[in-house]
Amino acid sequence: MRITVLGLGYVGTITAAGLASKGHHVVGVDVDESKVESLRRGASPVVEPGIDELVAEGIATGRLDATTDIRAALDRSDVSLVCVGTPSTARGSTDLTFMRRVLADLREAMDSVRPPDSGHHSVVIRSTVPPGTGATVVAPVFDASPLPAGWSVGTAMCPEFLREGSGVADFYDPPFVVVGTADDATRRALAELFAFVGQGVHDVDVPTAEALKYACNAFHAVKITFANEMGRLFSQYGVDARRVMQIFCEDDKLNLSSAYLRPGFAFGGSCLPKDLRALQDLARVAAVDLPLISATTTSNELVVRHVVDRVLATRLERVALLGLSFKMHTDDVRESPSLELAERFIGKGLDVRVYDPIVNPDRLVGANLRHLQSRLTHVNRLLAPSPEEALRDADIAIVTSTEPAVLAALRAHPPQFVLDMSGRLGDDLERLPGYEGVSW
Repeated sequence: MRITVLGLGYVGTITAAGLASKGHHVVGVDVDESKVESLRRGASPVVEPGIDELVAEGIATGRLDATTDIRAALDRSDVSLVCVGTPSTARGSTDLTFMRRVLADLREAMDSVRPPDSGHHSVVIRSTVPPGTGATVVAPVFDASPLPAGWSVGTAMCPEFLREGSGVADFYDPPFVVVGTADDATRRALAELFAFVGQGVHDVDVPTAEALKYACNAFHAVKITFANEMGRLFSQYGVDARRVMQIFCEDDKLNLSSAYLRPGFAFGGSCLPKDLRALQDLARVAAVDLPLISATTTSNELVVRHVVDRVLATRLERVALLGLSFKMHTDDVRESPSLELAERFIGKGLDVRVYDPIVNPDRLVGANLRHLQSRLTHVNRLLAPSPEEALRDADIAIVTSTEPAVLAALRAHPPQFVLDMSGRLGDDLERLPGYEGVSW
């Protein structure tokens, strides 16, 4: 394929040289003449292990070239990969100045160069951009006015996952290949372009592809911060946090896994809230700040508050809570966020009925029973014997349980508003007119 790479920074240089090594004819474009001249001499304009050899090979084979003239690079090109910088503004938002400029230059160049043999050109964003950029910034450039004869354009987002210091290796072995586009020809072109990776392509909508890179980078930052906070705290108690985290990382069932990494409702139970408070107390005693740990509790409270506010905003008054324990398959209501919802709704004067497949006052004992009775004084009056009973005359269902009986009752008696707290209700219930996800 004939590829144009726009921007010869870190991502653009690795992308251009990597694709040239796979047999594509690649022309890199940059306004910085020194970068262009460096690459044309066979030397990489960026520092990265292995990139000099890759660039030199591409130049020697004639498959890699560079220019400051976007028209020369775009002539008969099949794909444009946009790899320009998207830095922060002074207020922290994403500065899309370079992106807008290169897209405008790309569109203008189409008026004076030959289209690809297929007539179809794919404009693909590799730079990290906020969700919605494709729809509001990229696509309009090519939709605003008729394209020159022989040209058709599809746009896409295909995020890169290159770590500085191992970018060349990451190019050939990324964690995944993600393509966000509504254009079939562009989807096929990118599947062909990245076929060398040897793994399936995640075909998603454009905003999902745009958001993914932010989620990845935020999580990486959270992991680093978490490990550093543990180190700051435990060192004050004579503990080597390196050893703690070494063992911590051996757990791929919970610690380093997909467990818990799914949008949903707040956490609760007898362990997580209590142990977060204990860590914060240890930090206070040792005069150590743990802002990440402290903010975790605050963020969890915001999830509960968000649900309360959404329900109150409907001005509906009859609420069915389907699920009361802090998670399914347990009767533990200690610090259950669903129990917190029930208490707040009652305090706001709403008519609340609760069904939980396991929580039954007649079977609860000990601390669990005392906790339930202290939070909901008239618990026996609130608990319904079946999901159908809880849903009778309800305007709103707040669903944390996915027990078959609960799902069947929702299908048979769907209320005006269904708020899904787990994302596991199934496609048919998600199609209900009043369905909403807690954070989707």
